Amino acid sequence: MMRKLYIPYILFCVAVLALPIVIRNSHDLGIMIQAGFFCLITMGLSLLMGYAGQISLGHAAFFGMGAYASAILTGTYGWSPWTALVAGIILSGLVAFLVGIPSLKLKGHYLAMATLGFGEIVRIFIDAEMELTGGPSGYQKIIPYMQFGKWTMNSEVRHYYLTWIMVLIVLVFNLHIINSRIGRALRSIHADEEAARSVGVNVSRFKLMIFVLSAVYASLAGSLYCHNILFVAPGPFSPMESIRFVTMVIIGGMGSIWGAISGALLLTWLPEVLRHFKDFNILVYGGLLLFVMLFIPGGLFEAGRKVISLVRRIVHRAPAEEVHE
Repeated sequence: MMRKLYIPYILFCVAVLALPIVIRNSHDLGIMIQAGFFCLITMGLSLLMGYAGQISLGHAAFFGMGAYASAILTGTYGWSPWTALVAGIILSGLVAFLVGIPSLKLKGHYLAMATLGFGEIVRIFIDAEMELTGGPSGYQKIIPYMQFGKWTMNSEVRHYYLTWIMVLIVLVFNLHIINSRIGRALRSIHADEEAARSVGVNVSRFKLMIFVLSAVYASLAGSLYCHNILFVAPGPFSPMESIRFVTMVIIGGMGSIWGAISGALLLTWLPEVLRHFKDFNILVYGGLLLFVMLFIPGGLFEAGRKVISLVRRIVHRAPAEEVHE
């Protein structure tokens, strides 16, 4: 089991670490860095939606909390980026805990509306607190690059490796979670909360724990984002971005961490590819999403797994038929 778990992870690590050798274009590397931020967020959402069965339309707010915490603490108060990153994670985790206690008692569209409302409150706060956040114009003070020892992350290649190493660490942590007792408890909650309670699963505790963990991932992504572009403004942290993150998870496949990564990569690169369609890019983008949601309800990763399984059955059947003849 563990061997099957780590083979795709090792292959993925090799591909991630080798990619800057293949991609020399700084623009394309920048897109991959952005995809890394989204992978961190969607992996947390995958645990929350695909395993715990809870939906959140407010994760862009936690993304923004991490970004603004890092920006304000480094730009205004002179903290080191790493200390600010940890502070942002603690802040986001605490807020998620306080918001999650009442919100996670709700179900279905009521929970979705509650988290959407939370995201809108955070957006309004960012816009209104002009002196602290810079308001709609964005934070105007100087934000430093991340540093790792003597290395300053002041190039696309260095920030690419920083971001994707974080992604790989979070990925292996998540793989351990879903293959542990916690993962089994989460799947039982997703299947039937009452049945999970009847066998001794503390449903409220597990749902709150995963909600907080997913908020921490989003905050981590926000801090890395802040120290990559050295500027933060409210746009990337709006409720519409939360819907985009949920769409990434659904398109990739809610029941798989790998699906969350697939969806994040696809929906980060797709707008770039569709630029060739010019005025029709929105129609093509919407059409592709609609096609996947209607005809591949399990997501792209699940569809790929079924195709591979089908090919294996065909390959194994062919030699048997030849021997029979």
